[in-house]
Amino acid sequence: MLAALRHLLAILLLPTMVAIVVPQWVLRSFRAVDSRWPPDGALTIALQSLGVALIIAGVALVLRCIALFARVGRGTLAPWDPTRRLVAVGPYRFVRNPMISGVAATLAGQALLTGSRLIAVWLVTVVAINHGYFLLSEEPGLEQRFGDEYRAYKRTVPRWIPRLRAPGAPGRHLDRSLNGMGLDERDGQD
Repeated sequence: MLAALRHLLAILLLPTMVAIVVPQWVLRSFRAVDSRWPPDGALTIALQSLGVALIIAGVALVLRCIALFARVGRGTLAPWDPTRRLVAVGPYRFVRNPMISGVAATLAGQALLTGSRLIAVWLVTVVAINHGYFLLSEEPGLEQRFGDEYRAYKRTVPRWIPRLRAPGAPGRHLDRSLNGMGLDERDGQD
């Protein structure tokens, strides 16, 4: 019960505020000065459809990451209640920060769905703040907590832009010592 409350608090305070509450506040509070798509037209429909697809993909990615933090990492997404184990499976095989990628996709989707320039500015702001946080705080903290295990993961997996093949994919050498981190070909295929 306590673990569920910890996860709920972290989810409500972090991705929910960033990806839902702030964008809705922006849409309502700044409607007079923000942009919107014209009500008709093929381009509007295409961009709105892409926006819906990005929102669905982004939310699904965030939920998958939260589940992995609980199941594999034995912790939450919150800095005040971090994982006890390094999470390097599922989408974490392709990029080191897929949860923020999911939040960014959700925000990009909302900007496309509504035509809001201010949500697009919020998206850029969120990505910039998180990038700085990862460089200055999170990555040094992960190196302290997980040592060589995280340094090996960091060498193998890019921060933001995924490689076309996951670590361990055919045609790419994978140090067998990384298996303890879950960077095994069998992981992340569930």
